[in-house]
Amino acid sequence: MSGNRRKASLVTTVLVGGAMLLTACQDTDAGADAGARQTSASASASATAGAATPSASPAATAEASGGTGKDNKNGGAGGGQKQVGQVCGANDISWSTKSETQAGGYILVVAKAKPGITCTLPAVHPTVAFGSDGTEAGPAEQSTGKQITLSGNTTAYAGVNPKTTSANGGKELDSIIVAIGNDDRDPVSLPVGTITVDKPIVTNWHTSPKDAVPSQ
Repeated sequence: MSGNRRKASLVTTVLVGGAMLLTACQDTDAGADAGARQTSASASASATAGAATPSASPAATAEASGGTGKDNKNGGAGGGQKQVGQVCGANDISWSTKSETQAGGYILVVAKAKPGITCTLPAVHPTVAFGSDGTEAGPAEQSTGKQITLSGNTTAYAGVNPKTTSANGGKELDSIIVAIGNDDRDPVSLPVGTITVDKPIVTNWHTSPKDAVPSQ
């Protein structure tokens, strides 16, 4: 009798264990199927989104990075060189000076645009100053001249007479400060040798050196 009970109990245990194993397998298969369906749906959604969003064009990328993708007229990409019609600054110019003997002696200031730069000298007297006190040269001509576009070998000239008085005296200096008008923030110091300064004057810019002789 007890043997029959043991057999019945063992059968019951086997049946219960088999049912649990079957349930676990079904749950695993269901989870795998659900995971596969979810992965497939995600992949499909990503593909749809990718097709709906076009890639950015090179022009749009350049614009977003602050450029246009095109070279400037007078320089490379990104530029930084002066464009036609822009006013020259003193740092855009290659400078030189020459001592002349006409009109009692004067300084010829020679200006050429640096390589690759095109800019305009405005129709104003150049600003020329002397010494630590900033003594400024007055105009040697009653009216201003014409604007001059500097580029390549084009050269502009201005004549500076450092001393217009006949009396003895004045400041002994060896350089002049030159700027392109009063708004130029980057004036340059040009060596001129030892000169005596007393009521100096300066001409307009000219394209011929013979027109840049300062006279009272």
